[in-house]
Amino acid sequence: MNLNQVTLPVTNMPEAVDFYLKLGFTLIVDTPHYARFACPEGESTFSLSLTDHCGAQHAVIYFEHEQLDEWVEHLQRKGVVFEQLPKTERYLWREAVLHDPSGNKIKLYWAGENRLNPPWRVNVTE
Repeated sequence: MNLNQVTLPVTNMPEAVDFYLKLGFTLIVDTPHYARFACPEGESTFSLSLTDHCGAQHAVIYFEHEQLDEWVEHLQRKGVVFEQLPKTERYLWREAVLHDPSGNKIKLYWAGENRLNPPWRVNVTE
């Protein structure tokens, strides 16, 4: 099984599309009510769905990049505002936090080997 995509609600489609293009994603579907992006690496995609009200945001979308600090500096030069600059968290992921124009929380991160194999990984036996 493979994750196909994540869809985020947005209240202003043109503003949201511009924001994700600024982050470096490739727009592959563009309609007034729905947009879909391909990630710069791999085969992952994510989409945006137009809504009247996003409500309380509980989901967080993560985008991984090996050169996290350089990527964040590049985005800051483009005017992207961060809630948290890159910081190594207690769970060993280095993360930066920001929000898209509709308030969706985004974490840009690098976890390296710790993403799939943290020191506390559970060993499952069948």
